[in-house]
Amino acid sequence: MTKFSLLDHESVPKHEIMPEGELKSVLSKYSIEKEQLPKIKVHDPVCKEIGAVVGDVVKITRISQTAGEAEYYRLVIE
Repeated sequence: MTKFSLLDHESVPKHEIMPEGELKSVLSKYSIEKEQLPKIKVHDPVCKEIGAVVGDVVKITRISQTAGEAEYYRLVIE
C-alpha cells in the first residue's frame, strides 16, 4: 500500500519548521516570546510528517483570496 502524503492534499496548507534566524526575526517583529505563539500538538499528523519536535515553531503558509498569502506560526507542544 502506498503511503499518502498529507502535504500533497489541496486542503492542507504548506507547513515547514522555521529556522532559528527566521524565528528570531518574527518574534522581534511582533515583540513576543516563543511561548506566546498559538500551539500545535507534536502528535498532529502534519507535525509528524514534517518531523517537528517539541519546541519547534512551524510556519504555515495559507493561500487567501483576499490577502494572497498569509503566514501563521505555531509552537509545537507535547
